[in-house]
Amino acid sequence: MNFETNDISKIEELHRPRANWLQPLVLLAPSGIWLLLLLVLPTLIIFQLSLVADIRPGDLVNPNGFKNYIRIFDPLYVQVIVRSLFFAFGTTIICLILGFPVAYWIAQIAPQRWRNLLLLAFVLPLWTSSLLRSYAWITILRPTGLFNSLLSNLGLPTLELLNQSQAVFIGMSYSLLPYMVLILYASLEKLDKRLLEAAADLGANPVETFCQVTVPQIFPGIAAASMLVFITGLGDFVDPELLGGASSMTAARLIYNQFLGATQNWGFGSALSMTLILLVSIAIALLIKFGEAAPKR
Repeated sequence: MNFETNDISKIEELHRPRANWLQPLVLLAPSGIWLLLLLVLPTLIIFQLSLVADIRPGDLVNPNGFKNYIRIFDPLYVQVIVRSLFFAFGTTIICLILGFPVAYWIAQIAPQRWRNLLLLAFVLPLWTSSLLRSYAWITILRPTGLFNSLLSNLGLPTLELLNQSQAVFIGMSYSLLPYMVLILYASLEKLDKRLLEAAADLGANPVETFCQVTVPQIFPGIAAASMLVFITGLGDFVDPELLGGASSMTAARLIYNQFLGATQNWGFGSALSMTLILLVSIAIALLIKFGEAAPKR
């Protein structure tokens, strides 16, 4: 009896599926090595440089404290970071206000056969260089440009937009609007119209239906699109540099000056870079925590 029991247990053990840890490791190895070499190690190097005060190219790396991080709290640099957040947040709001109606129209109202063509029309600007798009806006917004020429022909006063914050918002919104539209379209396409009809049958007006039915269903898409635009806008360098002028100094431009400009202070530039990485990480953490929240029924 014991012999049969032992044989049965051995047979069950042989046929029991074993956890194969080597196969997932092999599959993840290429991307893991890629991330390690191009993301983790450079970030660690930047963090090490951020702990060295006044380091320049060719100096020995000798981490000695958090002086560079303390320097960030200087009112001048705080103003630059706040301006970067202001541009990123304002661009996100503008893209959301402009992109939501467009995405809704394409996903719910436009004929099915035209939707792919309409989406392609929004993607087309991304096929050109951001530098070329910024120079195009310079041509449009400069004092003798197309926009002011049109105002003059209409008998209206011209506007000084170039080298102003308004020009930065225009350029950044134009560059990031396609991302907002594409992500919102993906969410709105899956909108359950039966819930909208049920809300109308229960006496809800369009505003109540939108706030209590539509928004909860597509909230993950709104959060994902807003975070993508915000994070990209926070690190935008080209539009503030070309359209905003000297008065639109941002964190990205300040970091550029520390590494490649006349100041050449790699330690402080690294500390600014780590600060931006921290802000982006917080935004991603908020997206992970709240972006996938189940809508309330």
